[in-house]
Amino acid sequence: MTTADTLIIRKAAAADLPGVLALYAQPGMDDGRVLPIQDAEAIFARFAHYPDYTLYVVEVDRQIVGTFALLVMDNLGHLGAPSAVVEDVVVDPACQGRGIGQQMMQFALDKARDKGCYKLVLSSNAKRERAHAFYDSLGFERHGYSFRVVFEGPPA
Repeated sequence: MTTADTLIIRKAAAADLPGVLALYAQPGMDDGRVLPIQDAEAIFARFAHYPDYTLYVVEVDRQIVGTFALLVMDNLGHLGAPSAVVEDVVVDPACQGRGIGQQMMQFALDKARDKGCYKLVLSSNAKRERAHAFYDSLGFERHGYSFRVVFEGPPA
């Protein structure tokens, strides 16, 4: 980034969804496939029903160049301390290497700390070695294993 660039991290609005979907379309994320805008708007509206689930966008000179979602969830374990999950982290490929991802993750870490979380977690595809090196450089530690079950098609 240059000194002329103005970076802003803010809560996303419905009007930001086309820009967010464009970021998700990049290779390594959704590979050119994205939700229709009406479906994205419906899902985005459901975010408001979660106690603490927020989609953030990152703007540089009024252009959306990054996005991530942050979920803070309550726990009965860990003496009731909440935990945070970061999902769908993406930076426009043309803007990578300019410190935007670092600022996004610092913002997420600060939010999680401010909300009293005992940890912030994220998962990353095992093939994404550059992303792993990036998270390592920010002080994230590789911990445990991530497990998943992929469901084929929409639920019955």
